[in-house]
Amino acid sequence: MAQYDIVIIGGAIVGSSVAYHLRKEGFSGTVALVERDPQFTHSATTLSAASIRQQFSIAQNIRLSQFTLGLFRNLKAEFGEDADIGFREGGYLILASEEGLPVLRANHEVQLAEGADIVLEDAAALARRFAWLSPEGIAGGTYGVSGEGWFDAHAYLHLFRRALRTMQVDFITASAAAIERQGDKVTSVTLDTGERLETGIVVNAAGPNAGRVAALAGIELPVEPRKRNVFVFEARERYDDMPLLVDPSGIYVRPEGSVYITGGAESEEGEQAADPADFEPDWGLFENEIWPVLATRIPAFEAIKMTRAWVGHYDYNVLDQNAVIGPHPDVRNFLFANGFSGHGLQQAPAVGRALAELVVHGGWRSIDCSAFGYERIAQGRPFRELNVI
Repeated sequence: MAQYDIVIIGGAIVGSSVAYHLRKEGFSGTVALVERDPQFTHSATTLSAASIRQQFSIAQNIRLSQFTLGLFRNLKAEFGEDADIGFREGGYLILASEEGLPVLRANHEVQLAEGADIVLEDAAALARRFAWLSPEGIAGGTYGVSGEGWFDAHAYLHLFRRALRTMQVDFITASAAAIERQGDKVTSVTLDTGERLETGIVVNAAGPNAGRVAALAGIELPVEPRKRNVFVFEARERYDDMPLLVDPSGIYVRPEGSVYITGGAESEEGEQAADPADFEPDWGLFENEIWPVLATRIPAFEAIKMTRAWVGHYDYNVLDQNAVIGPHPDVRNFLFANGFSGHGLQQAPAVGRALAELVVHGGWRSIDCSAFGYERIAQGRPFRELNVI
């Protein structure tokens, strides 16, 4: 039996960020980072579309991503001169129909109030800005002039994991099999290897498996895996000015080197939790759902060739598609960093910093995450994010 001051369950980007910022904030206790897939072959972190944006409907989400943007712009100072995640500041272009325009405008006002560099333009202006774009069925769109884009998720995670190797954090390859509670405190984590870790704090950073991990402690958390397909295709035309475009249908597309990636065809209506072991692409989505939309929105994409696909899982918060961050109101030493619903990669640095400050200093400091607290889960009170991509 081992003893740790903090056990973090989940060692991908969120868990690694928590561990990293604990040390940066001066936490001197013992820390275990438990990860069942140390190569991250099936990790939501490495299987994501690896993008960052400020185009959210809630100010608190914008602030989380702005923190990460600041990190991206100071990578070398934070992680060393060789730090590079291939960040391409290509922007997001979120399009709206006439019906969706009022919501887009309201979101834009929130973004401007937070200092985001986002412009709102009508269909004609967007067609002038992007010559390859068809404005059919479009009333307007918001475009991130700066502060949005995409990057290399593997390189990003590697920076945190490499830094942790010099910070006296124990990496443990295992899954959590049981969590023991004594009244209003968790006291230990038992691993699937049989090892028992006594601990003063448990951080749930288990991504799509967060609901299962919370249940081990007798806590209900409405977070479950949802399957998301990403398709790669080739096209004759190269558009160097293409941002990450989100059609009103929810289908997105962006450049990725010499090819393009696309997704967003899954319907949330009636959607059920995914089998966490299911990584087989739903191939029919590309031809039946995605390709017709791409050909309408970008006429040159009538002639494209899909070459491959992969599947990742969102840690989907069923209540409101928003993160759950901070302590359980009754079990105070069980901390949540869950339910990002596709935003975890871009929000992980901010969440890691916030939780580290909470542990070390006893409260929120640089980033106030109180709006994301578990209390709303217990009350069934949604704090809903409208821009879920």
